[in-house]
Amino acid sequence: MSDSVYKVIELIGTSSNSWEDAAKNAVERAGKSLKNLRIAEVKDLDMKVEDGHVTAYRAKVSLSFKFKD
Repeated sequence: MSDSVYKVIELIGTSSNSWEDAAKNAVERAGKSLKNLRIAEVKDLDMKVEDGHVTAYRAKVSLSFKFKD
């Protein structure tokens, strides 16, 4: 196995349905412009609340991708 270098970025995905969808949205959107995605780790979960009602789920995701040789 050759030596590799990875970059880790932090993203926040949102969804009106669930935290799972919020995390998935972050990763899938990143995949449209970044290649060689490797690992996604959910770091934090929170909700947006308006007038006592949950209006959005948010997931903070750390995502790594491999630099090309």
